[in-house]
Amino acid sequence: MKIPVRSLTFWIFAGLFGGMLAGRAVGEPIVPIADPLSEIFLRLLRMAIMPLIITSLTAAVINVGERRNLGILGAKTFAYYIITSLAAILTGQVLVNILRPGVGSSIQLQETVEAIPAAQQSFTDLLLNIIPENPFQALAEGQVLPVIFFCVLFGYFVTRMDEPHRTQLGDFFQGSFRVMMKLTRMVIWTAPIGVFGINAKIVATTGFDAFRSLGFYFAVVLIGLFIHATVTLPLFVYIVTRKNPFRHYKGMPPALITAFSTCSTIVTLPLTMEAVTDNSKVSEKISSFVLPIGATVNMDGTALYECVAVIFIAQIYGFSLGLHQQLIIVVTALLASIGAASVPMSGLVMMSIILAAVGLPLEGVAVILTVDRVLDMFRTTVNVLSDSCGAVIIAKLDGEEVLTD
Repeated sequence: MKIPVRSLTFWIFAGLFGGMLAGRAVGEPIVPIADPLSEIFLRLLRMAIMPLIITSLTAAVINVGERRNLGILGAKTFAYYIITSLAAILTGQVLVNILRPGVGSSIQLQETVEAIPAAQQSFTDLLLNIIPENPFQALAEGQVLPVIFFCVLFGYFVTRMDEPHRTQLGDFFQGSFRVMMKLTRMVIWTAPIGVFGINAKIVATTGFDAFRSLGFYFAVVLIGLFIHATVTLPLFVYIVTRKNPFRHYKGMPPALITAFSTCSTIVTLPLTMEAVTDNSKVSEKISSFVLPIGATVNMDGTALYECVAVIFIAQIYGFSLGLHQQLIIVVTALLASIGAASVPMSGLVMMSIILAAVGLPLEGVAVILTVDRVLDMFRTTVNVLSDSCGAVIIAKLDGEEVLTD
């Protein structure tokens, strides 16, 4: 695939290879230069996280809550989203524990971590700590999950307001979200600087051996996405419809190719709707309800990637997490992925949010950023495929005849 010279992908790869070459050529004397460059990117990322959570999640909840025909159809739809997202997360969890790509890694990170706060909590502690005693204090202290909880509640009760306040608040948060996305895109465009800095330091201090585990991590994510797309989702479709799921897949290539190339479920939405209505015989009533919501909140591929990445980064720091600790991280990843925006690189931003939520340093983001853009293409494709399978499943549960010739 030809990469435009002016694209972000081009400059990220330029930062990657430029940092590797600089680290190799200059050696450890480049570290005082590389550290500030990576720190600039990480500081900008920290700056954007909380405002982005507040605006994106509140706007998403308001948008979904304004749909007056939720009822049973909405319950079925969200049940599907939760079940498939959990299936994707558990697939990634099993793979990253079996293959352990971060164990024994020679990647040396600057910050030291004595413990992972989220992994030390019980489920009771997790549930209690999600509820903020003071939302503003939680915001100031960077406590992600309490902020998410408050935003969901606030967004819901906005939809219960009378006019004109409901529309005014909805427009305010939607407009604020658009502003934050523009700001976040600016932050993401500083990623090549961060990539250059972190990779220059890695090569200067450890050589090229560090990238073996990164390639291993890349392969683990791809294997997980492949299993979810070709085994898990078809199995769900078959169990509900009792028909060949690949009859549905046959009409999806235009949407999947668009998702792969644009990394956006929203951009792909018209093609997804056309595929499920024309090829899989899903009614417009179902597709126009399920797919737009799915493009906003259903992110199977992103959820799988986030789970693998968090455990991979924990492995780099030398933590061997038990089942209970990993379940805490799984729940955290599921909650934090609800507000993932359907725009390019949103998984990277949400990864930052999840690392902050579980108590791992953000410098882990700079490590996986070197392969994130390529993984973004694959996980967005899986996101769109899951949305389309959901439309077929919900339509069948609603009594429609789907996948007919």
